Amino acid sequence: MMTDIRNATRAVDAATVMELLPARPRLLALGEPTHGEDALLDLRNELFRQLVEREGHRTIAIESDCVRGLIVDDYVTSGTGTLDDVMERGISHGWGASAANRELVRWMRAHNVRADAEGRPASERLRFVGFDGPLEITHAESPRRALTALHAYLADRVDTGLLPCAAGTLDRLLGGDDRWTEPAAMTDPSRSTGRSPEAARLRLLADDLMALLDQQTPHLLATGSRESWDRARLYGRTAVGLLRYHHSMADPSPARMTRLVGVRDQMMAHNLLALAERGPVLVHAQNAHLQRPKSSMRMGGVPLEWWSAGALVSARLGSGYAFLATALGTLGHQGVGTPAPDTVEGLLYAATEEDHCLVDAPRLAEALGDTRPAPRRSPWFGYAPLDPAQLAACDGIVFVKDVPESR
Repeated sequence: MMTDIRNATRAVDAATVMELLPARPRLLALGEPTHGEDALLDLRNELFRQLVEREGHRTIAIESDCVRGLIVDDYVTSGTGTLDDVMERGISHGWGASAANRELVRWMRAHNVRADAEGRPASERLRFVGFDGPLEITHAESPRRALTALHAYLADRVDTGLLPCAAGTLDRLLGGDDRWTEPAAMTDPSRSTGRSPEAARLRLLADDLMALLDQQTPHLLATGSRESWDRARLYGRTAVGLLRYHHSMADPSPARMTRLVGVRDQMMAHNLLALAERGPVLVHAQNAHLQRPKSSMRMGGVPLEWWSAGALVSARLGSGYAFLATALGTLGHQGVGTPAPDTVEGLLYAATEEDHCLVDAPRLAEALGDTRPAPRRSPWFGYAPLDPAQLAACDGIVFVKDVPESR
């Protein structure tokens, strides 16, 4: 069996990835089983470089705040701001401090600047995208930023009489942002403002603003740039998603947490589907956000199941979506030692000598035959092993044998 498993592995590079896939996808998703490991992010960066140089990719999307990501995109496309500033303000979840993320942004900016002073043509510039909602573990952001940006875009371009409300009405209904970002609301639905009369009115107004944006598309594209229209759509999706998320935060029912994780991945999926229009795109996030089968986790001892962004997007795009899961052998600095030999990770660990490799998942499943690998158990909550039952739902697996501590 070891020989058959070795025959299912190959080098991790853009050419072998494309050879592995049945069709050229608009969205190529690369998952990770844990966050914050520069070795995994370095591998992502190298794959993106190869996709840019050999396969014509121009965009990378990572699991970060979609609105804050515009700060990074402005930097890599036009040099707005400084690298230090955009890493602090443009990437959420604290991941702007990652050396690998910093190197990604630095390289993208350098790539976009040609030897002459003009820089690359707009059509050839690399683009950076955050595709997560403006959500953190401690709170969800106020919808103010996204909602007022959408309103301002429309107010500048359409007849005032078509607007569902004035900017002052939004400001009054939104109130103080601390109402929305109250940390206690994450665990206590009674502390959330998401089902207040003001929030209910804002949800209707957000829907009306999005409808107006859609109705006025021919005029907006004829009189302005597609770039500004795309941003307005992003603001609208974010405002609607945030208001829906806050509504679910105020839900006292047992389904509350399932709704919250579902809304988050739905927001991710909507952003990815919009990105698919400009593909091809490399997408990077936790495996659970990108897989095709239902995702699951335990939160506060309660089991949760929901359809991930990847599942939602795959259902819509079919072969236009491809998913490579990342699996790892050891993560010694987090107490994750050599995997048990009867797990998928253990079989790959014993069969491979390279630091990392690309595994043909269908061929691996064929090599295993009737052998059913055992699920791996992690001693550390921050690492999620590969579910062997989902092997057939992966287009490939990137296996990293030993993950060193981040620099």
